[in-house]
Amino acid sequence: MSTALAEPSAPAQVATRGQLEAILLQHGRPLRFVGWDFTETVLKGMDLRECEFVRCRGGRADFSACDLTEASFDTCDLNNSLWRRTLLSGATFRDCKLTGILIQDARTLGLRFAHCLLVNARLPGLSFRKDRLDGLNFQGADLAAVDFRDAILTDCNLREANVTQARFEGADLRGAQLGALRLTDASRFRGAIISKHQAADLLSGFGLTVA
Repeated sequence: MSTALAEPSAPAQVATRGQLEAILLQHGRPLRFVGWDFTETVLKGMDLRECEFVRCRGGRADFSACDLTEASFDTCDLNNSLWRRTLLSGATFRDCKLTGILIQDARTLGLRFAHCLLVNARLPGLSFRKDRLDGLNFQGADLAAVDFRDAILTDCNLREANVTQARFEGADLRGAQLGALRLTDASRFRGAIISKHQAADLLSGFGLTVA
C-alpha cells in the first residue's frame, strides 16, 4: 500500500453511505480512513479497492458485495460485520476485532489475517491452504468446510470451533490450542501434525490419561 494516500477527516458522527460516496467522488480512490466510525453503516456494493482502514469502527456494518481487493484493515473493530459476496482478494486484516463476523460466498484469494480476534466468526468454506496463520483466535468459530491443508498455525486457538468437513491434511497444528475434543471431532484433524502434549490433551477428552 502507498503511504501517500489522501486521508479525509473523519466525521464527528457515524459515517453515512452518502458521506463516503461524496468523499470518494471528491478525492477518488484509494483513500486512507483513520478513526472513522462505520457502525451499522450499509456499504453494500461500494468500490473501496486498495483503501486503508486504520483504527476504524464498523460493528454490524454491512460490507456485502463491496470491492475491497487489496484493501487493508489495521487495528479495526469490525465485530458482527457482514461480508457476503465481498471481493477480498489480497486484502489484509491485522490486529482487528472480528468477533461474530460473517464471510460467505466471497472472493478470498490471497486474503490474510494476522493477530485477529475471530471468536464466534462464521467463515464457512474459507481457504487457508498453505497459509501461515499467526495469532488468530477462532474459539467457537464456524469453520465448517474450511481448508487448512498444509497451513502452519502459530499461537492460534481452535477450542470449541466447528470444524465439520474442514480439511487439515499436512497442517502444522503444534502452535495451536485444540483443547479436549470428542472422538468425532478429533477424527476431523486426520492428517495434521500435532505435538505430544496436544495428543495428551486430546486423549483427556476421551477420559484417558497418558502416563
